[in-house]
Amino acid sequence: MFNRIYAIAKKEFRQLRRDTRMLFVVFFYPVVLLAIFGYAINFDVKHIKIAVYDQDKSNYTREYLNGLISSEYFDLITYIDNDADIKKLLDEKIVQLVIVFPNDLSKKLNSKQEAKVQYLIDGVDGNTANVIVNYVTAATLNYSLKLNKEYLAVTGKQFYVPINLEPRFWFNPELESTKFLIPGLMGMILIIIAVVSVSLSIVREKERGTIEQINVSPLSSLELIIGKTIPYIVISLIDAAIVLFAGYILFGIVIKGSIFLLLLSTLMFLFSALGLGIFISSVADSQQVAFQAATVTSMVPSLVLSDFIFPIESMPTIVQWITNLTPAKFFIATLRAILLRGVGISVFWDQLVYMLIFGIIFISLATLVNKKAKSV
Repeated sequence: MFNRIYAIAKKEFRQLRRDTRMLFVVFFYPVVLLAIFGYAINFDVKHIKIAVYDQDKSNYTREYLNGLISSEYFDLITYIDNDADIKKLLDEKIVQLVIVFPNDLSKKLNSKQEAKVQYLIDGVDGNTANVIVNYVTAATLNYSLKLNKEYLAVTGKQFYVPINLEPRFWFNPELESTKFLIPGLMGMILIIIAVVSVSLSIVREKERGTIEQINVSPLSSLELIIGKTIPYIVISLIDAAIVLFAGYILFGIVIKGSIFLLLLSTLMFLFSALGLGIFISSVADSQQVAFQAATVTSMVPSLVLSDFIFPIESMPTIVQWITNLTPAKFFIATLRAILLRGVGISVFWDQLVYMLIFGIIFISLATLVNKKAKSV
């Protein structure tokens, strides 16, 4: 049995080696996709364009604005002199935020009265608008505390904070969305490469007519599937190493957990992904059909239903059940646990079990389909 599996694997390696275009796509595509998604998909809201309607023109407003635009989150675009310009700037998306200081701001602050500042925000993109609200709320609170401290210092009173809030973020202190997205991107790249590449293998034999020779040989369906799968496991592991290395070079992603657990999880995921690819290859009659089916079953679920970009917890209950149909969901959860949190297998062992079951089911189905075709 091992000699027959070795012969099939050797044959598949030779065919892959001759297909230089396929090899170029397999090894070049992951790096390109990583760079594009890593830099293009970013939920960090920075360089928010603001306009200022300063009716007070006091040291208070200048001090507040200097603190605001000194960070990378805000860019001051222009000052305006009347209310009519506010609507124009927001309608034409020239700015995302307009800050309006009333003409009695300094008067109220000097007399220790409550002063109000108006923020007008472009709310078309709800997520960005919420982030802007949080930014300006935090900036206003900090400036208010600064003024309060100065007032108490002048009056000789001690500044007292009953509860001092000091939030600390674990695993991703800088709150960089790229570090959250890279593990998901790795899962999406691997499932696309694994499913698409292996789904074309058996179909290629059908189109060339060599599948008949394989069917009359003493080679069993399971041996054929294992032999066809081994080369793509090796290629996918190389792709995984390339993605991890590129993630470290481009985005500073480091492995905080066990490398052995990372390898084990990747192998389990490849087992499930390649099982799906083998099944598609068994039921498809042409490479075109196999490619389309592999793309639909790998790219769309791994992008939408895997917690890669869209949080599963916010989806309807029925859709949350449907997300269990893609192994990418469980692999991404495992990757984030190992790469970002550095936890042990006790946290994600159930994810590995699911990927194992997923692979066994589809490889068993592919074996049955091949046996039926061989008997016919």
